[in-house]
Amino acid sequence: MTRPLTLITGVSRGQGIGAAIARQLAAAGHDLYLTHWSPFDGTEGVGEDQAFIERFVDELERLGARVAHEAYDLASGDEAGLLDRVERALGVPSRLINNATYERHVSVDTFTTETLRRHYQVNNEGTLGLTFEFVERYRRAGHTDGRILFLVSGGADASNLAYIASKGALIAITPALANGVGQYGISVNAFDPGPTDSGWIDAAFRDELVPLFPHGRVGTPEDTARYVSFLMGRDGMWVNGQHLHVDGGFIGR
Repeated sequence: MTRPLTLITGVSRGQGIGAAIARQLAAAGHDLYLTHWSPFDGTEGVGEDQAFIERFVDELERLGARVAHEAYDLASGDEAGLLDRVERALGVPSRLINNATYERHVSVDTFTTETLRRHYQVNNEGTLGLTFEFVERYRRAGHTDGRILFLVSGGADASNLAYIASKGALIAITPALANGVGQYGISVNAFDPGPTDSGWIDAAFRDELVPLFPHGRVGTPEDTARYVSFLMGRDGMWVNGQHLHVDGGFIGR
């Protein structure tokens, strides 16, 4: 059987959700094209040194995957160029996992349209531009079994208004997009993993979160990766057009 080729954005940290998904998919028989953007992850997020990606590619190749990668800024508008490079390196992908994101905490008192615009450029314009370019390449290649996944968030966090607004747009478009691309054999879902211990949760915040999880622990990137692997597999095709809360029953939404 042909190995699926999966494009995953935002794979910049060994402890991150994107890396956990890549590990799981490599073990499940996928080839992978990874994007990362160290100017954000290394200075403003919780990123690692730029040598991380080379070590990580070696790890994935030991699992049997063909792997290529590049530094890519979702705000660049170069979606066609990115897909050209993916095709030259590995072929036309049949799966797209939109994991990369931009986030700045902003409240009613600190909200500006410029902050919203920065979120929109990455989380909406860049992500959806890449998604529609992916669909066009997929169609031309004659693929018949595809997946698109948006990593999303939500809730009533009054300190994170711009991020929640931009992710809400992805949630809103999911069922309509699934309806539009289903004729090509593509399933589309929005995936909310809830609070995930990917390196940003300190001990005090973890103590606040744990009582909100019925199983008495915070979610891990591996929890997300296992379910994403199912969605990306053949058995996941019938999950379509959904806003999935795969968060261990987190009650703090």
